[in-house]
Formats: sequence, structure tokens, C-alpha cells
Amino acid sequence: MRHIEFHNREKETKEIRDILDAEPSLITFAYGPINSGKTELINNLIKNLPDNQKVFYINLRGRFISNYDEFVRVLFDVEHEARYERIKEFLKPMVNVLPESYSGIPIPKDLFLKLFKENEVEDAFVYIETVLRAFYKNDQNPVLVIDELQVIGDLKVDGLLIYKLFNFFVRLTKELHLAHVFVITSDSLFLEQVYTEAMLQGRSRYLLVDDFDHDTTMSFLENYGFSEEEKELAWHYCGGKPVYLVELTKVEDVEKMVAKMLKIRISQIGELLNSLRAYGEEIEFRGGLHEVVYDDVVRELSKLKENVCHAYEYITPEISYLVRNNIIFVDPLENTMKAQSRMDLLAIREVIADA
Repeated sequence: MRHIEFHNREKETKEIRDILDAEPSLITFAYGPINSGKTELINNLIKNLPDNQKVFYINLRGRFISNYDEFVRVLFDVEHEARYERIKEFLKPMVNVLPESYSGIPIPKDLFLKLFKENEVEDAFVYIETVLRAFYKNDQNPVLVIDELQVIGDLKVDGLLIYKLFNFFVRLTKELHLAHVFVITSDSLFLEQVYTEAMLQGRSRYLLVDDFDHDTTMSFLENYGFSEEEKELAWHYCGGKPVYLVELTKVEDVEKMVAKMLKIRISQIGELLNSLRAYGEEIEFRGGLHEVVYDDVVRELSKLKENVCHAYEYITPEISYLVRNNIIFVDPLENTMKAQSRMDLLAIREVIADA
């Protein structure tokens, strides 16, 4: 099996290292199109941190979280009897016996059950802060990474849980300077809400992790023996989308593969629009149900006929619909929209060619 190495992300890597080398002061939101390599970038950096800098990685990707109980189960890495003594050791704190990273906040089982039973999210936050204080050592701030936080966007625990989390993250960074907090998201609608949230003004920064540019794509493909013709084919059809490029490294006939990939994407987008035209659709938008108008969806997509990127004034139900279906990506920092990938752009142009 061919192993795919982590590839050049010098700009983003330097930016994150500069953040980690400084005192925590802001929440960092890492955002970008789907499958642009955000999680891989963070994970690669985690692997290269000093041994005494602990990382807590909480992955909400693909998790259905509808209540407090499910949230707590995801948040904590429950320690059973076999490792209970090690947990007591780090709470002294003596942390060297523990791994460099945890998939959740480590917690003894009996304490977890207590938090679970009492249903008090503030108690959970107090415990997390205690753990992070225990891991602060030799001026090395622990790192807390939350992947796909938007999963809990609508969850309520005496009010929206997401706001309680934001307040907690502000406390960890701007107030206590205790831990670095990274929030990773591919949901640009969620980011648009975050970016306009008053409570985060002056308390957060934003790191765009986009697809590879042309030079990086060429360099990546060259490492896998692609000819010049194959590299240009890959760029034309796939752009710098890492997940597509990785797929191309696994096949013998690149031209046949990219044609197949485009055909599939044309079919998917075409079916979505045909279904919308035939049956209509309503979506949750700005607190209520709104009809998605087919002609307005096509009008938004038509803006990408001649341009790779297009400015928007505000998010409409139609833009929201296209983002939710992973067809376009919006960048609220620039008020621009573009296709989620070069493949999507080509498919969009084919589907609406006669519109």
C-alpha cells in the first residue's frame, strides 16, 4: 500500500507555529473548503510539538449530538480502572507518564459518571480547566483542538451550548492565557455566524486552509512520478484539492479517472437541481423555514460561469442551500463565494451551460 506523505503547507504551518510560540490570547478558527487538508495540517503539527506540550483533540466529525449526555460522552476520554492511578498522578500534576495527545479530555470513570448524572455543563468546564492547569508545564501551554464544532450549533443546555463553549474558550485564551484553542470547521455558514458574533470580536483569529495552489499541486504530483501532461490534466480537473490528488496517485490512467470523476459530479449536481425544480424545497434559514427558489439558485451558480470567485452582499436561502449541499464555499471574511473545488466548478458550468 502506497503511503501518502504530508505535503508542503509552509505558510499555514508557520502561522500556526507562531501562534503556538506566543502566549495564548485568541481562539483560532481554521476554516476552508471541504477536504482542503485542515485536519491533516493540525494533526501534522501535533506530531511535531515538543514532548512536554500536551494536546487534547476532540473530533465531532460525523457525530450526532442532540443532547447534553451525548455531548459529554464525546468530550471526555473515560479512564477505566486499569489507568486510574495514572490519572491521579497527572492531577498532582506529574504528567510525563501520559501520551502526548488525547482524543478527548482524560477523566476517571467515577468522576465522569458524576458529571454525566448532574447535567451541569459548567462543572464539566471547571474540570477541563483543572486538567489544562495540570498540564501547563515549563511554559508549554497545552493545546485544545475541536474538529467540526458546528455539529453542536443548535444544542441547548439552559441556552445555546455553543455560546457557553465560546465563553469558556475566551476564558482559556484571552483571560487566563492557559491553553491554545483551535476550532476546525468546513462549514462556511457556521463560520459566517461566528464571524459576525459580537462576543468573539477581538477574541478570535481566522486561518484559511485552502486547496493547494498550482505550484504546490505540481510539486505534490511530481513526487509521485506524474508526467507533465498528467500534472496539467490533474490541475485542470481537480485543481489543488488534496483528496482528489491522492486518488489520482492510486490509478494508472489519470485521464480516464478525471473524466470519470467529473461525470459523477455533473450527475450529482444535475440531479440535485432537477429535483429542486420538480419538487421544490424549504430549508431552515435565519430562524424560520424559507423556500429555495430554483431560478435564484441557477442565478447564483451562473455567476461562476466566467469567474472562479464572485462577491456576495449577504447570505440568501439559495446560497445557504448550495453551501449545505457542498457545491459552493463562502468566505465571510472576504464576502466571496466559489465552487468547493475545481471539479465542482467544471460540473457547475456544464450543468447550467444553457441556463
